[in-house]
Amino acid sequence: MGGRPYDVIVIGARCAGSPTAMLLAQRGHRVLVVDRATFPSDTVSTHIVHPPGVASLRDWGLLDGLVASGCPAIHTYAFDLGPIVLAGAPGTDASPVAYAPRRTVLDKLLVDAAAAAGAEVREGFTVSEVRTEDGRVTGIRGHGRDGRTLTERARVVVGADGWRSVVAAAVTPEAYHEKPRLLAMYYSYWSGLPMSGRFETYLRPNRGIAAWPTNDDLTVVIAGWPYAEFGANKANVEEAFLRTLSLAPTFAERVAAGTRAERFAGMATPNGFRHSWGPGWALVGDAGYIKDPITGQGIQDAFRDATLCAAALDAALSGARGYDEAMADYEQGRDEHALPLYEFTCDLATLEPPPPELQRLLAAVAGNQDATDEFARLNAGVESPAEFFASESVARLTSNPR
Repeated sequence: MGGRPYDVIVIGARCAGSPTAMLLAQRGHRVLVVDRATFPSDTVSTHIVHPPGVASLRDWGLLDGLVASGCPAIHTYAFDLGPIVLAGAPGTDASPVAYAPRRTVLDKLLVDAAAAAGAEVREGFTVSEVRTEDGRVTGIRGHGRDGRTLTERARVVVGADGWRSVVAAAVTPEAYHEKPRLLAMYYSYWSGLPMSGRFETYLRPNRGIAAWPTNDDLTVVIAGWPYAEFGANKANVEEAFLRTLSLAPTFAERVAAGTRAERFAGMATPNGFRHSWGPGWALVGDAGYIKDPITGQGIQDAFRDATLCAAALDAALSGARGYDEAMADYEQGRDEHALPLYEFTCDLATLEPPPPELQRLLAAVAGNQDATDEFARLNAGVESPAEFFASESVARLTSNPR
């Protein structure tokens, strides 16, 4: 049995868990964060941290550490849609650029920041049970690398351990806005493929390609196809990958001039939301809300949700607000912000040609640099699809292109 109860135990120490633990510890709460991994370590990821996520890192005092790792800034988002090519600036004056760090770099920064804030961090700790009493989550049971079983108690247990969260499995929350897996993606890293600060995306019928620079002078290259083709292409991923790249011949030539540096990694995510709080428990990051990686929003979503969840828990734990009221506001705020981009992402992940009205809009945008920058900000999560596709916005974007 562990010692005195914690205020919060966070399960999962990557992009949602460590910021949640850090922010709560900074507010004076006694926090334990556990993860079965040790750090630095890798995980499947799009890598991209769009400008709003970069702003979070700056606010937390972590951006300088990321820059010092040698990860290059990304100042241009380019979209090759076949007949239409767009290239714009993704950020704002306050947060103008994106970064795509290796997760070995980013997650280690986050874990260390949680520890520096006063959270207790246990790496290599596997949770075997989420404990409950009278319908309320009260703690965890698990073991560290030495195999010794420990039980720890807390006022709240936060699941930040992905869609297969052990907290979600224990409390079986309601799921909503669910959609099936839409896309299968594979990626690897290339050397000798300079990107000059560009995020590049190529969309072709039933295929998607993307690339951006990361640490160690490497470039992440991603190729995707409909999930219905997952089984057929799994047998020879490299062949399917290179065949997909060939649909963008100029880009394929650039890739061929470089060298693949690592093995392929793959991902195919479900899409959906979960009710994300209850008696003694909460969900944050992918544990509570997940969508297809085609727009690369997962990391900054995790940062935003960690900020919202930590603020709500702080208000509840300090007695400033009732627990139910604070946590309901957390979930509502998350959903209101996330839902428009969720629908946009899922539509994009079908890899179907855009409908005629969208093609007309994009053709008009291509003739207007200000509008092109807005489209880049849409894909960076800076501007909401609800705003970009509103009737008055469409009328403005399509009038007097220049």
